Amino acid sequence: MNVHVSTGERAGRDMLRTEPFGSVRKELDRFFGEFPRNFRIPDIFTGNEFEFVPDMDVLDTEKKIVLTLELPGVAEKEIEVTAIGDMLKVTGEKKSDFERKEGDFYRRERGFGAFARTLTLPFEIEPAKVEAKFEKGILTLTIPKPAEAVKQPAKIAVKA
Repeated sequence: MNVHVSTGERAGRDMLRTEPFGSVRKELDRFFGEFPRNFRIPDIFTGNEFEFVPDMDVLDTEKKIVLTLELPGVAEKEIEVTAIGDMLKVTGEKKSDFERKEGDFYRRERGFGAFARTLTLPFEIEPAKVEAKFEKGILTLTIPKPAEAVKQPAKIAVKA
């Protein structure tokens, strides 16, 4: 998720006029605001790299929540969905193995990487009622809301 905090266009113009490095700061803010989410940054404690984080769309309707995760190149058997209390976690591993031989040319590439997405919902999840479908690299999770989580509008009497 890209987060961009803006103090307003006018404040940005004032910063450019009053700060000696205002234009540099503005350019750095723009750069980091557009920084790709899947850029790998080394973990200083383990030496491992952070792997990609799948994109996730959340649709909150009156009676259910629908999550859609993009998992290109991930096999269905490599995906695990778990629910505990109000938390839902999707984990998996992306693996690839490529080999090409032509005459004196030989090329082999292997790659793998684990991923995880966790979401806390405003209600307890009933795992038996969650529907999970995986098709063409897209995982769709449909989570019905329990009756107590479905809010019904209430009329309020208007008095003269």
